[in-house]
Amino acid sequence: MGDDPRLDVDSLQSVTNSSVASVRSLLPLCRRVSPARSAGAWLLALAAACASVSAAAQSGTCEGAERIRLRTPVTLEAEELAALRRMPPLRVTSVGAPPLSVYDEKTGSYRGIANDLLCFITAQTGLRHEYVPALESTVAQKIQLVQEGQLDVFAPLSFLPERERQGLFTLPFYDSYYVVIARKGRRLAIASTADLAQYRVGLVDGVALQPVLGNIVPPGRMVNFKEIVTHDGLFEALRDDRIDVAVFNRDFFAEQRFRHELFDLEVVHTLREYPRRYRFYFSRSPQHQRVAAVFDRYLAVADTTLSLQAHEDGERQFIERYVRQRSQRTLLQGASVVAALLALASYLALRKYRALVRRLAQSHERILQQQQALQAANAELEQLSHTDALTRLANRRRLDEALAREHGRWQRTASPLSLLMIDLDHFKRVNDHYGHATGDDYLRAVAQVLARAAARPTDVAARYGGEEFVCLLPDTAPQEAAAVATRIHVGVAALALPNAHARPPFLTVSIGVATLAGGTHDAQDLLEAADAQLYAAKSGGRDQIRSVTLDDTDFG
Repeated sequence: MGDDPRLDVDSLQSVTNSSVASVRSLLPLCRRVSPARSAGAWLLALAAACASVSAAAQSGTCEGAERIRLRTPVTLEAEELAALRRMPPLRVTSVGAPPLSVYDEKTGSYRGIANDLLCFITAQTGLRHEYVPALESTVAQKIQLVQEGQLDVFAPLSFLPERERQGLFTLPFYDSYYVVIARKGRRLAIASTADLAQYRVGLVDGVALQPVLGNIVPPGRMVNFKEIVTHDGLFEALRDDRIDVAVFNRDFFAEQRFRHELFDLEVVHTLREYPRRYRFYFSRSPQHQRVAAVFDRYLAVADTTLSLQAHEDGERQFIERYVRQRSQRTLLQGASVVAALLALASYLALRKYRALVRRLAQSHERILQQQQALQAANAELEQLSHTDALTRLANRRRLDEALAREHGRWQRTASPLSLLMIDLDHFKRVNDHYGHATGDDYLRAVAQVLARAAARPTDVAARYGGEEFVCLLPDTAPQEAAAVATRIHVGVAALALPNAHARPPFLTVSIGVATLAGGTHDAQDLLEAADAQLYAAKSGGRDQIRSVTLDDTDFG
């Protein structure tokens, strides 16, 4: 077919406009055609059409690229793009690690932040990829397959020098920590990683922290597991007292805890001295060195905010749905058990009265335990739905509810209601100069200052969005609100967080204060008044406080 002179450009155009399913059927033909073999204009057109075919087939199976944004554009030369498009598909493997990566049995591939980035970069560059789940392999075995060149990419994977010697790491795209997990109620004296030496410690074989713990925990006290939640897995060993503590990734444990009902386990310590930064890991070859360098150019300017929100929300929805279904099943099971036991009681009557009472008590105890576990899970989910994931302050939803409630109370009692709007000055310069991880640390530090300043039970300190915060202060007069604003202003200054490209070269805040003291103003008026005062503080040079009181007269 490659030598048939009757194949013209018009027919090629009709091929590229066909459905994705039809396009995929032409892939074998396209892989046999390249511009280097073309002897005429029609063969060049065939090569171009084949490039469109490959891209169409790729886009039909890769989802999540739309959640990635670039802070600045990335430009590749035509020669680079051509070389990338000529490469065979990247063979990618992964591991269940939400929100970075979760295996989807329906599609036979993975979803998560790592997949969104992979889809985006391959769509931008014309690279192709295919997943090789290798579900029967451990993490260590998958890493070895990449290092031996049998697979091309592992994602996500944290950095270790010995891994880098046998493969290629890209720039990081997600930060997390390991945590120490124990059974609830155990009071373990763990304040640092060194304290683990006195306990029996379990962890998954092949994880990045294994060499570190190997230098701290005596050999007879450290146990490596290939599985996580099976009978012989890490968490069952912890439940059965075969080990004292388990060391596991914080975010991954949060998901496994709900999926496998690990409500009797809890985090007792976070190993903040060993942060994990997750990356793409390539097998070492000159071709992959060029691909990893292209990935780095995209990762350096990639904004994963939408992807993070989508997959964190997806996990939260999964947990809520799971708890509802589990609650219904538990109630049905409880009703069935009670009915069966009542029937048994009428049949056995007096002969087995004592045995029946004992079984009823045991069944009742199990139902109570399940109900208590569900209540605890529901309470935790309620807290999550009202809390900002980064700062642990109230989120926008909780602030809106509190503002509506307190404004209604102000209308009934006329007790003054104050609101502070706080903005971090020149915060973009912090992210640009120090990186987003440092920016997140700054946001958490400022959030702690706000929590201490607005500490009454009725006060609400919330993250309003980005680097903006709001403090809602019921029963607070203008002078008292100004005093709280001053404490926040002084508290942030005392942190002395560097901001090298600002003047002064430290992090500062601007604060707008508004107080409802009278009149018929609504809640939106209070927000807009505080925002206007914040704008005045920013316009007046930043690092200052501006205030206004709303009463019977209009404010301007």
